[in-house]
Amino acid sequence: MRVYTVHEPPPQRYEQTQTGDPARFVFVRDGFSFWAFLFGPFWMLRHQMWLVLLGYVIVFVALELLLKLFGVSAGASFVAGLLLALLVGLEAPTLHRFTLGRRKWANVGVVVGDNLENAERRFFDGWVRSGGTAPSVTPAAPAPQPPSATPDVIGLFPQPEARR
Repeated sequence: MRVYTVHEPPPQRYEQTQTGDPARFVFVRDGFSFWAFLFGPFWMLRHQMWLVLLGYVIVFVALELLLKLFGVSAGASFVAGLLLALLVGLEAPTLHRFTLGRRKWANVGVVVGDNLENAERRFFDGWVRSGGTAPSVTPAAPAPQPPSATPDVIGLFPQPEARR
């Protein structure tokens, strides 16, 4: 099963309210991205990640200059470039979510599915049932209760004088 985060675009200039056009939603799959690993800069250009691409170029150039400064062999330089590409492949979903967040896209949920089509079907089924808003998620833990005026328990241990 794959995990996807669902992002809703901000309203366009001519829109009065957030209408939630389902055709404009973006599903970002968690996990390693082979294409970002293999073609990092081109993958960033395809997803219009200008700031991420700029950071990548700065890190790559700085790494190459440091390796030349220390007189590292070409094989070690290749391994360092490969490790940088591996890092980009591993962090590709995070970089994509970062870019969407900077563009004011709202993260409206997380959905699990066998593939993208299944995940979209599951998300939009809940989205339609909830009236065009993000499906409600039940909290994992109950909300904490406010302390009473005379507490019998502090933390996990009862007060000794409370037993009478």
